[in-house]
Amino acid sequence: MEKTPLFLLFFSLHILLAPSTAIAAAASCSIGVNYGFWADNLPPPAQVAAFLKTHTTIDRIKIFDANPDVLRAFANTGISVTVTVANADVPSLAKLPAAQAWIANNILPFHPQTTIRYILVGNEVLYWKDKTVIAYTLPAMKTLHHALHLANLTDIRVSTPHALSFLLDFHNRTKTPFMVNPYPFFGFRPETLDYAVFRPNRGLYDKATRKNYTNMFDEQMDAIYIAMKKLGNYEGVEIVIAETGWPSAGDPNQPGVSLENALSYNGNVVKHVNSGKGTPLMPNRTFETYIFALFNENLKASVSERNYGLFKPDFSPVYDVGVMRSTPV
Repeated sequence: MEKTPLFLLFFSLHILLAPSTAIAAAASCSIGVNYGFWADNLPPPAQVAAFLKTHTTIDRIKIFDANPDVLRAFANTGISVTVTVANADVPSLAKLPAAQAWIANNILPFHPQTTIRYILVGNEVLYWKDKTVIAYTLPAMKTLHHALHLANLTDIRVSTPHALSFLLDFHNRTKTPFMVNPYPFFGFRPETLDYAVFRPNRGLYDKATRKNYTNMFDEQMDAIYIAMKKLGNYEGVEIVIAETGWPSAGDPNQPGVSLENALSYNGNVVKHVNSGKGTPLMPNRTFETYIFALFNENLKASVSERNYGLFKPDFSPVYDVGVMRSTPV
């Protein structure tokens, strides 16, 4: 199998990521999901919250805004919510009064009844190439972090997915996670499909690290670790997987897209990150992980983008990656 140097692979992740789109705790860490709304047939948030609580083991969701209906629906459910600041709003939040107003309008009315885990500042800002948003991402993160402390909301942490290298110092100082979006789906070739979806394969020996790899997910995660190490003493910064997934259907003859491959990838990611095995360079670690996505979303642009969901809008599973309860609670 042809080898891509791990350090170079880290930088390729920013190109390969799909737009939406720890030193993790214990080996029993459960799986979260990304909850999107690019559809016209989804059930109301209250039904979604009730379904996740009673029929699944999912105990955390990530949304791409601060939708008050979602925040209200997940109150007192025990399911934590990660909210996102829209990219267009990032520059204005670099000033403390605006950050305080954003917290007052979007967080304080719902917390603590709704457990808000993270505030994400923008979404994959490098992908969209807006220089203004990129320039203000870190300042907005700092002011929101300050605003949370002024509001005595020290249990909510600030991060951003698809992060820039200069953010590592912020995460190191504030003890917040560096969020990444590894997508082997965007990096595989036909000859590496089994390697990408965790099926038996001949593996890869990386000469630089002298480690054996049996799947592309571990390779991408260790590429991130190597980049962090090269940039400074950031090995202790927590890594959270903000998105990862695989579509279950696509356009005719689209390589690698099938229900079988989606089940293999997502099902094995769930098992892998919960096993506590870690990666070759990060052994004995679990990673807080959010699968993309909760539902198939029928207004997305392409067939594959419309078929990342674990569930159909009627709550029937597209396939089960191990998050369904055997008996509803």
